[in-house]
Amino acid sequence: MTQPIDTLHRYLFDNYEVRGELVQLQQSYQQVLASQHYPAPVQRLLGELLTATSLLTATLKFEGHINVQLQGDGPVSLVVVNGDNAQQLRGIARWEGDIPDTDNLAELMGKGYLAITITPNDGERYQGIVELGQDSLSKSIESYFAQSEQLKTRIWLFTDPQLEQPQCAGILLQALPNVQEGDFEHLEALTHTIKAQELLSLEAHEILYRLYHQDSVRVFDPQPVSFLCSCSREKCEQALLQLGEAEATDVVTEEGKIEMNCDYCGQHYHFNLADLQTLFKAPPTIH
Repeated sequence: MTQPIDTLHRYLFDNYEVRGELVQLQQSYQQVLASQHYPAPVQRLLGELLTATSLLTATLKFEGHINVQLQGDGPVSLVVVNGDNAQQLRGIARWEGDIPDTDNLAELMGKGYLAITITPNDGERYQGIVELGQDSLSKSIESYFAQSEQLKTRIWLFTDPQLEQPQCAGILLQALPNVQEGDFEHLEALTHTIKAQELLSLEAHEILYRLYHQDSVRVFDPQPVSFLCSCSREKCEQALLQLGEAEATDVVTEEGKIEMNCDYCGQHYHFNLADLQTLFKAPPTIH
């Protein structure tokens, strides 16, 4: 069996007005997990949301960004993944206290909501919100599509952070506007036979053949998926400029340095008094 790499595959059915996506993630998932010591249930939920965000990003028909956020009053208060049309992802989670060893979304997140924010590079931002009234992330996303997009959609999410090389993977199936009655349900039943081990270990084309070998499927060129954090020293400098020279200098005088950490990737940025003097005496940048 071929180990999956970080790749998304889009596919269409010749005889049905239904589209599909299949994504398998390994390195990008591991990079997300490397930033913090997450409890196992949080690792699994992060893997599911990372997978889901990749699948959702692939539905965008324009260049832009997507933010998929879970927020609740449970032991896990926040899980968020950012992505863009180039399938560059990053994610983070917040939790407190003992985390129940469960995959039940309601037990982990409590009462809360799922918010999906889509920001085109050219155009207006759009946000859809649904309550977390479901026991799984996949059901919550299906509710989002039913309410906000009014598109019949099914999503399957699998993750295993306990492997030597942690992996996550998923499939999205979505009806197109002219779908015939019964066609989506037929493909949904076939896709539902997928097992976690198959999706996490088999090559994408073998998975699609196993699921749909009696149907004609067109698979498009795969798109690589990667972890990318947008933090930078320059962004930290902009934050310090907004803070102001006097206040920034006071912090360095008291603490010896200013330390700014990125929770997404674990990168640390340090600024001493000489750095501040250089920063605040630098000529303004002309755009």
